[in-house]
Amino acid sequence: MIEVRPFAGLGGANHGWLDAKHHFAFGSYRDAKRTGWGALRVWNDDTIAANSGFPPHPHANMEIITYVREGAITHEDNQGNRGRTEAGDVQVMSAGSGIAHAEYNRESETTRIFQIWIMPNETGGAPAWGAKPFPKDDRSGRFVPLASGLPGDTDALPIRSDARVAGARLKAGEMASYTLGAGRHGYLVPATGSIEVNGVRADARDGVAISDVETLSVRAIDDAEIVLVDIA
Repeated sequence: MIEVRPFAGLGGANHGWLDAKHHFAFGSYRDAKRTGWGALRVWNDDTIAANSGFPPHPHANMEIITYVREGAITHEDNQGNRGRTEAGDVQVMSAGSGIAHAEYNRESETTRIFQIWIMPNETGGAPAWGAKPFPKDDRSGRFVPLASGLPGDTDALPIRSDARVAGARLKAGEMASYTLGAGRHGYLVPATGSIEVNGVRADARDGVAISDVETLSVRAIDDAEIVLVDIA
């Protein structure tokens, strides 16, 4: 099953400093048919105005992955972690038994992010945070693990879930394949560009929900930057 969820039909809210679009039910956006996809609970497409951001707030028992599409995000938390993550790079926060954090756009330009929440395998545990710059050329023409709890993904940021967040950059006409496997769910969003997933077209910022598909064949119609979540 491959279902395209057009960007224009997503829920969301514009708070002035934050223009948020929600692929799944979140905050004031309610949709009983879109409460998650496997262990994936949240995929927010956030546009954050310059010199603004999310003030300190708590989380527990969630793996929160931030993929920066444009600009940069600065993280601060009550565990003493602080860091700045730039466009194309990723940060991961394992909320564990509880953490309070803030995410600020301290840049003079707009920042755009995907924020992805995945359920952990187990609740509790010490909270943790990490970020990593990923060389952009490493994602040219293939899917590369960015954050993962799956065996063998030693170069990815660790998450405490049976899941993988992968990224790819494809030039127009280029193809990349990804083995999802039986019993797995996939959720794919082109950050930029239009693509075809097993022949089904999706445009920039559309969501593609996938299940019961062994192998994905992704073809770029335009130059494209793609983020994929592989979950149970």
